[in-house]
Amino acid sequence: MSSLVVKDLCKTYITNKRQNNVLRNVNLEIKEGEMVAIMGPSGSGKSTLLYAISGMDKPTAGSVDFFGKDITKLDGDALSDMRLNEMGFIFQQMYMLKNLSIYDNIILPAYQSKRGQDKANRDTINERAKELMKKLGISEVAENDINEVSGGQLQRACICRCLMNEPKMIFADEPTGALNQQNSKEVMKELNRINAEGTTVMLVTHDMRVAAQSDRVLYIEDGNIKGEILFGKFTDAGQMRERERMISGWLMEMGF
Repeated sequence: MSSLVVKDLCKTYITNKRQNNVLRNVNLEIKEGEMVAIMGPSGSGKSTLLYAISGMDKPTAGSVDFFGKDITKLDGDALSDMRLNEMGFIFQQMYMLKNLSIYDNIILPAYQSKRGQDKANRDTINERAKELMKKLGISEVAENDINEVSGGQLQRACICRCLMNEPKMIFADEPTGALNQQNSKEVMKELNRINAEGTTVMLVTHDMRVAAQSDRVLYIEDGNIKGEILFGKFTDAGQMRERERMISGWLMEMGF
């Protein structure tokens, strides 16, 4: 079964009366349980594609079937509801509310969901937050302010937050872009574990080590997908060197 089917997706911006066609008739399919990485040069349309297919930005034309619903036909309220309850988001910039603790930031989306509106469910929500924080190794910073933790801890808190409503799919835009190598490893370890448990993941990255841990990598240039490389599931760190070698040669062929 497919999580996502994108057909003839276009995104055009008008600036100073000139058309800028950022996405040009993009077609792609992501199967349920896949981890797919998007790579390409700066300005190629990677982030625009992620925003357009996750409902954060409205496409100019085309369709996006997300688990059987065409999100391009949904109104603003329905889209917001889908993003809150069925999608998870991780960004390079770790957007969190400064006046809340790490724990309160994590539970916030669940409290805003339909389930969280019923106060009877909040004990269950609180327990899920604690369980996720334990799993990701950040229980000890639960009551810390967001400026009192490391970048790796903050990004793992963002992963906890995005998992609170048990999303069908996670969209990640350069999730390791602001992290050092060790923290990047920890975050990818968690994303791989989440994916292995069945959650579909689509991520935009410029990092070959991150892309090499995906099932499949798509290369986008000038607003269209120009090629792909298929790896299959990343199950063993011993695969990394060979995958990196393969992706490096493939990116050179693509002209990266």
